[in-house]
Amino acid sequence: MLHAQELPSEGGDTLFADQHLAWESLSPALQQRILPLKAEHSYLAKYEELRAKNPWRPKLSQAQIDQVAPAVQPVVRTHPETGRKALFVSEHFTTRIVGLPQEESDALLAELFAQSVKPEFVYRHQWAPHDLVFWDNRSLMHLAAGTPDHLRRRLNRTTIVGDTPF
Repeated sequence: MLHAQELPSEGGDTLFADQHLAWESLSPALQQRILPLKAEHSYLAKYEELRAKNPWRPKLSQAQIDQVAPAVQPVVRTHPETGRKALFVSEHFTTRIVGLPQEESDALLAELFAQSVKPEFVYRHQWAPHDLVFWDNRSLMHLAAGTPDHLRRRLNRTTIVGDTPF
């Protein structure tokens, strides 16, 4: 959940991309190909690159860095309540497809990253004071669209413990 506390006079939107629709619009052949695959995800993969673009993102200490290990997750996640499948890759966190040569992994991930954020799957939330947005991380990806460096955007975030992807 995100709760708007302080909003900039320009920018500051949040994008939400529906990963069920991303999965469902893939060709059956590509669905079959990726269904059994697993991918490695790392919180640190692009952290510094993102931090360079956001003056409010804190520098991580070495102790914090040491606590963050990569995780292997399925490329396609099944929602435990609905049974719907969804893509489960992210350009900011997914680093490779396990078991594939690097070049093949990179090409497949590029295709899946492009699929996951097609405009027809994206909702853009333009924040108003005190908005509260609640979403299901098992189904949606989210991304702050950017705020000019001289302006401040402050949202309080609450995360509910989830389940293990399968």
